[in-house]
Amino acid sequence: MPKLSESKIGQKVKVLSVEGPPLVKQRLKEMGITPGVELQIVRVAPLADPVDVVVRGYHLSIRKKEAELIEVEVLS
Repeated sequence: MPKLSESKIGQKVKVLSVEGPPLVKQRLKEMGITPGVELQIVRVAPLADPVDVVVRGYHLSIRKKEAELIEVEVLS
């Protein structure tokens, strides 16, 4: 399964699952990253950390370590 950290700028993806420690999973879910939600990759910092995405109508920056825990399906 592709991970959010592997996605390219401009791609739209759908979250399939969120893995990792319970506290990290809970924090990501509280920020709106839940299975089934669509994200768009807006920017990636020069060293690929953080990743800026649009989720549920707002911008969110996610650390690369967190992005590696999110399995996605590429939509476009």
